[in-house]
Amino acid sequence: MGRRRRLVQLALGAAVLLCCAAPARATIVERVVAVIGDRPVLWTELLRRALSGRIQIRMQTRDPNVIGLQEQEMFRELLDRMIDDRLEEQSADRAHITVGREEIDRGLANIAAQAQAQQGRPVTVDDVLGEVRRRGLTEQDFRDEIRRQILEGKLIELRVRPRVRVTDQDAHAAYQHWVQEVREQQSLDVRVLALRIPAMATREQIDARMALAQDLARRARSGEDFCELVSRYSDDASTKGACGSRGPQPLATLLPGIQAAVAATKPGTVSEPIPLTVGQEEVIVLVMPLGQTQTPSFDEVKSDMNQRALLEGLDRARKQWLKDLRRNVYIDVRL
Repeated sequence: MGRRRRLVQLALGAAVLLCCAAPARATIVERVVAVIGDRPVLWTELLRRALSGRIQIRMQTRDPNVIGLQEQEMFRELLDRMIDDRLEEQSADRAHITVGREEIDRGLANIAAQAQAQQGRPVTVDDVLGEVRRRGLTEQDFRDEIRRQILEGKLIELRVRPRVRVTDQDAHAAYQHWVQEVREQQSLDVRVLALRIPAMATREQIDARMALAQDLARRARSGEDFCELVSRYSDDASTKGACGSRGPQPLATLLPGIQAAVAATKPGTVSEPIPLTVGQEEVIVLVMPLGQTQTPSFDEVKSDMNQRALLEGLDRARKQWLKDLRRNVYIDVRL
């Protein structure tokens, strides 16, 4: 431990010398933001990695307070990523794993090919590098990032992949997560009949409104026009003339109670009455979801779900592997 501390002190001393040797016109004061083992992470290194992100933040807002908060959060996340990168580099050195220039060139070519497939037009490596420079990075910065990704891929294959086994249960769990994501992202048209409960209503008044809601649900299921029922009974003036609909909306933007009703109600049918709190008001609603895209069955997407489960398993195993690496290395964060 004494030797490690002496080496760290030497590294910090080198950082100070670098700072003092900087030209007088420099506006960036060098400092150490973290120490990993015997190696410091310098503020200028963090700034260089953060350049593209800082440009994006400034493109989204001009509020200096918002910029400051977002940058601080980005710096913390990026420094944590840089610590992982250093740990992976050390692990790669011990395993004698390297990344050659030709592998980086292939990585660049693959990125161009993927962009071409997505955009449906020719995209060259020069086009990719032009976009990289537009975002504030140099070609070498981008090549370094590709190298890190390739190196991580090799380490995952060597150290992490053997820890992961995908079972049918894993694939089914991945399928359920995927179905939920699809539903939340889909735009869905939902008709809602809302019955407002008066403020300070008595139990008898609340029971009467619930009884009315149950009767309306029964009538709709018996064939009465739901739009006509909305027009006659709904207390939501903004949707009475639109059959209770606000137009297609992502499921995730709907109130949780309505989301649950949509999940439990077949398209074109009416839900059971649902008590909800909307703002400061208590209401009882009937929900009629309209048709939506049919989600493929598990058997139809089984291969994709196995791959999804594998990627999820690899991500969990990678995080655990990095956590194990951190336990065995001196890390001092000073940001």
